[in-house]
Amino acid sequence: MEIIKDLPEVFEEFAEQRKNSFLAVKELKDKGVPVVGAYCTYFPQEIAMAMGAATVGLCSTSDETIAVAEKDLPKNLCPLIKSSYGFAITEKCPYFYFSDVVVGETTCDGKKKMYEYMSEFKDVFLMELPNTQGEQAFKLWKSEMIRFKEYLEKKFDVEITEEQIRNAIKINNQGRRSLRRLYEVMKHDPAPITGHDLFKVLYGSTFKFDRSQIPEEVDALVEKIEKEYAEGKMQEKKPRILVTGCPIGGATEKVIQAIENNGGIVVTYENCTGAKSIDKLVDEENLDVYDALARRYLNIGCSVMTPNPNRLELLGRLIDEYRVDGVVEMILQACHTYNVESTGIRRFVNEKKNIPYIGVETDYSQADIGQLNTRIAAFIEML
Repeated sequence: MEIIKDLPEVFEEFAEQRKNSFLAVKELKDKGVPVVGAYCTYFPQEIAMAMGAATVGLCSTSDETIAVAEKDLPKNLCPLIKSSYGFAITEKCPYFYFSDVVVGETTCDGKKKMYEYMSEFKDVFLMELPNTQGEQAFKLWKSEMIRFKEYLEKKFDVEITEEQIRNAIKINNQGRRSLRRLYEVMKHDPAPITGHDLFKVLYGSTFKFDRSQIPEEVDALVEKIEKEYAEGKMQEKKPRILVTGCPIGGATEKVIQAIENNGGIVVTYENCTGAKSIDKLVDEENLDVYDALARRYLNIGCSVMTPNPNRLELLGRLIDEYRVDGVVEMILQACHTYNVESTGIRRFVNEKKNIPYIGVETDYSQADIGQLNTRIAAFIEML
């Protein structure tokens, strides 16, 4: 497929992908295709894909439904959880509405308790995610992969074979490789595109139901970016910023904008919407597919893990490979695991990597945009 569109148009298409797929999810339902909704990077997509289901990340990136959620949930809870619950209970998220089952995971305490309320009006399958990454934890997580597979078989009256799972692993790995090639264009200095345009593709691609289409579309985009870069089309040289912390998307894109409107450029994202969810592949050589999936997913370096060396390993690698000048950590209010871990991240960035760090705490409202701009502008000026 030849992409003849201009880059800005392609980026906008990816940015609109979430909305554009609202109709697609209804069409899938009308055809009888099962839809499995999930909230987390730990969700093993391949098992649902193996039975021919469409998998989708559920809406939780706007403050639109938070007031409704606060009728059941405390006000001083993380906005991502309140937003997720609010979109679910108001049925304002088509993806949630059309999901046959929602897969939750025991990441943080707020989410765990939220899933209890959610299960009162929706089929919720809760995966028991260990909070450590040792050998016992792998055994538990592998048994959860098998339990999830058996649940789907029973609920949808299907058989999921290891061959089907193997095929889904190959498809997803190809998609991850292509998305990795895409974000690696930012190793160029000056950067070829803005960090916000990069984000639009990374985030938008998560709403493509046919995962096998991702490599072709993204590879064509990478070729176009590289070709234009070779012809001299690029961004101005600016301080290179890495963004880490809580998941970004929707309302919190204000952090990306604050960086790029004030003289910086985001060259890499360590968080869930960026490298964290794409960096590791599932081992296709491992003959035990459940073991391969368990190891790939449990090794994700999220702040719910104790200890969490994998986050530092990825963070350090990205800082080096992308020649990062400064790190911005975005923390959602009342996200305790990321908030507590931020001290360790600041020390690592300042002392081990010898570069500046700033942590910004925010929520899904637009009230702090002025303050964000002021703080981030001062940080970038210092670089």
